[in-house]
Amino acid sequence: MQSERGDLRNRKSPLKVGVFVDVAYMYRNGGRGMRYDVLREFASRDHAELLRLNAYVSFDAERAETDHDYREGVNNFYSTLRDYGFKVIKKTVKWYEDDMGNRYGKANADLDLGVDALLQSENLDRVLIATGDGDFTQVVTALQNKGCRVETVALDNVSNELRYGVDMFMSGYLIPNLIPTRPEQGKPNASWGTLGSRVRGTCYWYNQEQGYGFMRFLDKTAPGLWLTDTRHPDSPYKTVYFHDSNLAENISVNNLPSRDFIFEFELGKSLRQEGGWQALNIDLSCKL
Repeated sequence: MQSERGDLRNRKSPLKVGVFVDVAYMYRNGGRGMRYDVLREFASRDHAELLRLNAYVSFDAERAETDHDYREGVNNFYSTLRDYGFKVIKKTVKWYEDDMGNRYGKANADLDLGVDALLQSENLDRVLIATGDGDFTQVVTALQNKGCRVETVALDNVSNELRYGVDMFMSGYLIPNLIPTRPEQGKPNASWGTLGSRVRGTCYWYNQEQGYGFMRFLDKTAPGLWLTDTRHPDSPYKTVYFHDSNLAENISVNNLPSRDFIFEFELGKSLRQEGGWQALNIDLSCKL
């Protein structure tokens, strides 16, 4: 039985996937330092074939002429994206003046991303759009009507209409190593999911009278994201105990349990169960 399970994990999937990233939106809403190699790995977590990897970026040509650091920074970033296999689609910033004479720039890539996703979906089984922008809700519906499964990865400022309209929504904060965690002062960074590391997860059970509950976090990028019961041998999730004395002061227990609150916490040794773990130094990472 164990051998059969291993064969299933290693079997190549016939699914064809396309990834479309609204880079500016992700960057502005918690995505500074986001790792695009991890996003790529997440998109193909079930050994699916990645046919399209499109990253839509804003480029300020006027600033690039005079700002050497900006020019070097964006060019290095674009090179990194290409190293990971992404096609970089640049949208040049256009500058305008309002009635008061104030200049403002616009470089909206929404139309380009939406059109590309729809046209390229003819050869795709699954589309992952990295954005929280509600303007893509109609694009999602159109892709679904064409027979594609649509997933969204987003961070802060996520449109509820988009979140509930896709086939699967995943907060990027929950994907291991996509967004760096904040190590405790004086402690070295430990690998996500190991003792002493900081991870992010949600509270799925809480006993308010006794002041304790359980957090669940994604331990590894793997198939079977729907297997949230950590007792299942193929579940990619793990469960840890916590006591409310480890909650930061700004966290209200009246909001627990909830999937809408994402917490960052340290994995420490449990005082209740030998060999078990518990969540320590729990901070609120974001509210969806």
